[in-house]
Amino acid sequence: MSGTTTAAAALRRRAAGAGANRWVVLVVLCTSLLLVAVDATVLHVAVPAVTEDLKPSAIELLWIVDTYPLVCASLLILFGTLGDRVGRRRILLLGYGLFGVASAMAALADTAQVLIVARALLGVGGAMIMPATLSILRQVFPSRRERALAIGIWSAVAAVGAAVGPLLGGFLLEHFWWGSVFLVNIPLMLISLPVGRLLLPESTGSDDGPWDVVGALMAAAGLFGVVLGVKRLGGGEDPGGPFTLVQLVAGVTLLVLFVRRQRRRKHPLVDLRMFARPAFSTSVGCIVLAMLALVGLELIAAQYLQLVLGLSPLETGLRLLPLTIAAMAAGLFGARLLRRFGPRRMVCAGFALTAFAVVLLTSMGHADNAPLLLSGFVLLGFGLETTLFGAYESMLSEAPPEQAGGAAAVGETSYQLGAGIGIALLGSVMNAAYTPGLASVPGVPASASKSAGHSLGEAYEVADRLGGSAGVALRRAARDSFVHGLHVTLLVSAGLLLLGAVAALRLPRGMQCEAPLAEVPAPREAVTPRVPV
Repeated sequence: MSGTTTAAAALRRRAAGAGANRWVVLVVLCTSLLLVAVDATVLHVAVPAVTEDLKPSAIELLWIVDTYPLVCASLLILFGTLGDRVGRRRILLLGYGLFGVASAMAALADTAQVLIVARALLGVGGAMIMPATLSILRQVFPSRRERALAIGIWSAVAAVGAAVGPLLGGFLLEHFWWGSVFLVNIPLMLISLPVGRLLLPESTGSDDGPWDVVGALMAAAGLFGVVLGVKRLGGGEDPGGPFTLVQLVAGVTLLVLFVRRQRRRKHPLVDLRMFARPAFSTSVGCIVLAMLALVGLELIAAQYLQLVLGLSPLETGLRLLPLTIAAMAAGLFGARLLRRFGPRRMVCAGFALTAFAVVLLTSMGHADNAPLLLSGFVLLGFGLETTLFGAYESMLSEAPPEQAGGAAAVGETSYQLGAGIGIALLGSVMNAAYTPGLASVPGVPASASKSAGHSLGEAYEVADRLGGSAGVALRRAARDSFVHGLHVTLLVSAGLLLLGAVAALRLPRGMQCEAPLAEVPAPREAVTPRVPV
């Protein structure tokens, strides 16, 4: 009897220790995610200082800003599926090392070309880290209830990183030189590398058949072309222009060939049968729609706050901070909401709440209405994070454990594509509604009206050069047209969000949790012994 009691107590201690280790692993994963999320936005406030110091050309400056997200989005599927084959922990630790080296290279760059190369290497490191964090999380939290809570914390950390980036960058630039925005990564990576090697478990998927190198390169090149083309469209490029059109066509063609190749292979890089599952494919679509609305609206809202209301960049960041805080709250409470309402009602409600917030913000005008903006941004942040949480959780839970890296990469790629398409689509809607209002301003030459139609900031510059009554009239017309375009864009965004709510009806009604681990053993191929890096 005493032996049985002792054995049971030992079993409970081992279970408690395993549970504690899972949460320590989550802390390590969230730390690495925070660095990647901060690095995606921290450079934005440093662009003027970089321009003054390195004197880049307009094209070089564009590549300095865009290289990181472009390379990262292109390589997510490659490294996500490679992690399934050679070990997710191994890929994550290599990503840590590369991220640290590239950060030092960026901080010490003395030419624009060196900084572009460093940003590209940061993108490679980010592509190694992002899918690995989600796929390891999928493995160490086999219980869906615990995994939902872990994903909520993970998504809250991502929201914090996106908001902290510009604030941290602004603080560092006030006290140090622009390279300091990259140096902050190095101490954390030096800590994360040995801690991750010690604490993170190694896991792989099925190792049947060779890894499809050709397919991985096709996916990377195809995504590079599509993302670059979408970014050009978002920057105001002509959709029929040769460079933009060639990039989009080449990217889409390579992705179509990639899909056909995966369908023919006995051991595909990405098991496309996952998309035949309504919960998986719908979740991916919901992520795209949610990011489409979020990024496009944040960009336009920032312009409204600075150019229409006349707020400083710091004041603009503080006004947008409630959106991030609400998103953090939604991530932390997401697991409880998911258990109570299920994926279908949770994601539908998130989309509907976001659409309501967007319609509410159409009341924005020329005057500052702080209570309206506060309530609108809070509802927007909570609704969008609720949607993203429910979609990510359903996508990961629907994917087989051995495909966790590929599934995480698909989710992160859809996230990046949604953000790029959002800027391009909503930016185009904004321009289409804004430009006609400046076509015939009394006293303003046609050439000046054409230049003012490019953006509100350029309209203000043209108005200052004109001066007099013509300049005042142009400034007023530009501001009126921008507010009109903002309202049209918000209504279009609300329509897309309601479309997402309808699409989310295909998600499962309830949250189906697995049996306890003691009753259902984990697949043998899902976890392997640690492999030294």
